[in-house]
Amino acid sequence: MSIEDRVPASQLDEASEALEELAGVLADEQSLDEVLQQLAESASRVIPDAENVSVTVVGPDGASTAASTDRKVVSIDAEQYAAGQGPCLEASRTQRPVRVTVEGARAKWPEFTAAAQRAGVRAYLSAPLVVEGSVLGALNLYSGVESAFDPFDEALLRLFTTAASASITGFQRYERSRSLVAHLEAALGSRAEIDQAKGVLMAAHGISADEAFQRLVDESQTHNTKLRVVARNLLDSVRRP
Repeated sequence: MSIEDRVPASQLDEASEALEELAGVLADEQSLDEVLQQLAESASRVIPDAENVSVTVVGPDGASTAASTDRKVVSIDAEQYAAGQGPCLEASRTQRPVRVTVEGARAKWPEFTAAAQRAGVRAYLSAPLVVEGSVLGALNLYSGVESAFDPFDEALLRLFTTAASASITGFQRYERSRSLVAHLEAALGSRAEIDQAKGVLMAAHGISADEAFQRLVDESQTHNTKLRVVARNLLDSVRRP
């Protein structure tokens, strides 16, 4: 029997609505941190037993918590990062969900257990976030009830993170495209200023376009200043009263 057959239709509808909201955030050109915050809040509604949710991001400088529904669970994540081990890091490393009770994880992850108990957490479920074939981090669920999470919660979370990862992939590709367009616009603007500056020099000194451009290059190298800045300064000087 599939998860769709075992999970109430209302719960699947909630998941669908949460993903639609996430897509709306992506369409609104939010930052990645804002997207991950929406992801955390959506997951807390999709999984009924999830009292709190956080998002772990793993980068070149290590792991960090990019979003959470309550600051009290951030300390649980921080203890895992400091120790270099714990269920969220295990989920990221193995690219598999990790579901544990806090008491049952005591021997394997004592730092995690101590931090979780201080925060009143007794059950934990973490699923990897994989974006464009690379691990972005993990989505972490917390509950104060030891029996909170079961295999169906785990399966539902995997469906949710897979769909969310696809949305984030599209968002990141859009961000890269937008960045390239911005750079192109800046380059075209710089080219226009350089051409105008060349025209000023050609008119003032009766020289060719190549000679005018070389003068701008020489000025750039002499003063260790970018060519577009040299051109802009020249144009500003002739525009002054």
